Amino acid sequence: MEHQQRSQGRLPPSSDTEDIVALLAPRLVHFAGVARTEHVTRAAQELQVPQSTLSRSVVRLEQDLGVDLFARHGRTLSLTPAGRAFLVSVERALAEMERAAEEVRADADPATGKVAFGFLHTMGAETVPGLLHAFRADHPRIRFSLVQNHGDAMLEGLRAGELDLCLTSPVPDAPDLVARRLDEQKLRLVVPADHRLAGRRRIRLAEAADETFVTLEPGYGLRRITDALCAEAGFRPRVAFEGEEAETLRGLVAAGLGVALLPPPAVPRPEVVELTVTSPRAAREIGVAWLAERPDTPPVTAFKKFLLSRRGRLLPD
Repeated sequence: MEHQQRSQGRLPPSSDTEDIVALLAPRLVHFAGVARTEHVTRAAQELQVPQSTLSRSVVRLEQDLGVDLFARHGRTLSLTPAGRAFLVSVERALAEMERAAEEVRADADPATGKVAFGFLHTMGAETVPGLLHAFRADHPRIRFSLVQNHGDAMLEGLRAGELDLCLTSPVPDAPDLVARRLDEQKLRLVVPADHRLAGRRRIRLAEAADETFVTLEPGYGLRRITDALCAEAGFRPRVAFEGEEAETLRGLVAAGLGVALLPPPAVPRPEVVELTVTSPRAAREIGVAWLAERPDTPPVTAFKKFLLSRRGRLLPD
């Protein structure tokens, strides 16, 4: 029967699940309504659809499935064993669809909706909490789903629909993304407190060419910036340790395991000294990015507008 129906074009190929759902979903509500009342007329009144439409919908559903869901007894119907089994799954599916619809409506509510916001680990201690505090002064009930990650992972999150916005560095340049530069953050050469350079306040990066470096792993924006600055200074850094979080690197520096190019810490550490790099210019741009041509919900629009208004004063002094 199924093979015959497929050859007649009634069902799409079994791999096209989304097409099957699109075909069946409108009829599931009709089926559940008739199953509850076991009477087409009463079900049509409850669902507010013409009786003829409801009857055709149920018959077509049975034809699409190749299974009798109802036994007919004049104007009344009763579920067959297959119909009872199908009803359990249909009611579960409809309840899940209703829950999902309520959830997406709630997330888009202008006053109480949700923003999925990604940001770099280095911005989690001060920058992002300060931003959220300032934003919620005017939008106290908007909710946030916060994700800390490195830049490439956040851009993947944007493309996958897992994030609405992200703060990242370097500012991405991709045709499917929109990005705006918001601020600039100076990078410093961090050395142990007992290091030969610890008595200095400023340094040319070329003077650290013979040092062992600790860096973030490849794929992190700060790692690419570190490699580029060292190349501009005329050397390739000798990397002893690679990590995933800037403060871990600062701890490795404090333990005497190397030096690192890092943004300023949230809280100064006495075990390290942070040197200003005079050459080349050591800084990273911080920007906000989102997926091009994706419609924003009102909460996302409000937070995006807020972030863009902070251009030039995104970072703490």
